[in-house]
Amino acid sequence: MIVVTGGAGFIGSALLWQLNSLGRDDILVVDNLADSSKWQNLVKRKYADYMHRDRFIDLARENALPFDISAIVHLGACSSTTESDADFLMENNFHYSRDLCCFALEKGARFINASSAATYGDGSSGFSDKLEVLPELRPLNMYGYSKQLMDLWLLRENLLESVASLKFFNVYGPNEYHKGAMQSVIAKAFEQIGKTGRLGLFASNDPAIADGCQKRDFVYVKDCVRLIAWLLDNPQANGILNVGTGMARTFKSLGEAVFAAMGRPCAIDYVPMPAELEDKYQNYTCADIASLVSAGYPHPFTTLEAGVRDYVQNYLSAKDIYL
Repeated sequence: MIVVTGGAGFIGSALLWQLNSLGRDDILVVDNLADSSKWQNLVKRKYADYMHRDRFIDLARENALPFDISAIVHLGACSSTTESDADFLMENNFHYSRDLCCFALEKGARFINASSAATYGDGSSGFSDKLEVLPELRPLNMYGYSKQLMDLWLLRENLLESVASLKFFNVYGPNEYHKGAMQSVIAKAFEQIGKTGRLGLFASNDPAIADGCQKRDFVYVKDCVRLIAWLLDNPQANGILNVGTGMARTFKSLGEAVFAAMGRPCAIDYVPMPAELEDKYQNYTCADIASLVSAGYPHPFTTLEAGVRDYVQNYLSAKDIYL
């Protein structure tokens, strides 16, 4: 059995799509559906069973799961960069992850953990996933810090030769619709352009950066889950691994790609950045993917224009928007 925590979420449900396409449905989905719309991400997918996240970790901590597992892909976490409940993030993002890792390793199961590029903070220490850089990183928000704590624990316990911890950069693509304000700019732009014909982007909060020229490493979710599937088949590939294209693109370029995919003339307005975001905003991210290349990962990443075109034309504009 492959366990996918956060299996009804954005990357988790996309991973189910990837595994199903490879003929795998021996999957336990672990999540917290509650009254969210995440259940819609599961409708087209094949899997063996579903278990609530609290029930699952209780059984794992008691060593009482009623089946054998070959791998745990741990994607379940609170991913809100504006979450202010630090105790909740400590328990949900750090302690849960730590205990689940211990359980997997005790069972001899593959463990793949979701970290985040939010651990890099303002980028002043660069974006290298080399282990010597890790203790120097200073996340800008509690979400990033909770992910940093897990990576530091893996380093301290000398587990990074046995575990893959993936620092996802700016992921976009189908099945993110339940995320509300945390949806990608592509999804928000599609809706805004459809309603008004125009797109509002944050003006720059740095005099050295022109409006719209803030840069991020935007990575398509289909690339992310193809990588995870490869890691499941290549247990020798471990350590902290950046997951991005290795190329930073401007928000202006992103907006232009959405307009082009929608067949609309480009019309971008720049609006002031909310004051509460100014000291937490990353003006530049770019994944150093040398470690991924060194690990032998063979597949190229989708360009921003190609990824946006596929997302907009085959999902956001389609009758069936789900993977």
